[in-house]
Amino acid sequence: MKAFVIIFSILTFTAMSQSSSIYDYSFKSIDGENISLKQFKGKKILFVNVASKCGFTGQYEQLQDLHEQFGEKVTLIGFPCDQFGRQEPGSESEIKAFCQKNYGVEFLMASKIDVKGGGQHPIYKWLTHSELNKVGDSKVAWNFTKYLVGENGTFISQYSSRVNPLSEEITNQLK
Repeated sequence: MKAFVIIFSILTFTAMSQSSSIYDYSFKSIDGENISLKQFKGKKILFVNVASKCGFTGQYEQLQDLHEQFGEKVTLIGFPCDQFGRQEPGSESEIKAFCQKNYGVEFLMASKIDVKGGGQHPIYKWLTHSELNKVGDSKVAWNFTKYLVGENGTFISQYSSRVNPLSEEITNQLK
């Protein structure tokens, strides 16, 4: 039995380290629909861990503006997360209602996930581990950390919570 566990662990780690395409991953939308990242090939993807009760929550407005201005070139995906200061305590339906009522959010929203730690979602493992993204290691330090991936699935950059979604740092990458 020990040999099986060891072999299974080695195969799992090897598969993880060999899976270098972001397009190998999927997630559940805030409405419970399975979404494969394959459908976004040819567009950039901006991943943002979001929260409704954070000092950066106002960035929803700029994210929606970014979606409206650059939606043909980039897919925005908001990933609600309650790992930073318990600032996303609501259910998916509460989060969705909050975002639509207060910020008119129309961009894609995922179900609530973990972006760090033992329960880290596989997409965020790819975004934060160099053995998967082939660029570098990073940490999600707080809500509204942003990760940009290119049209061909390559990791472009990470932006801190303090970087406004409409900053030139991000928009120059979308032009």
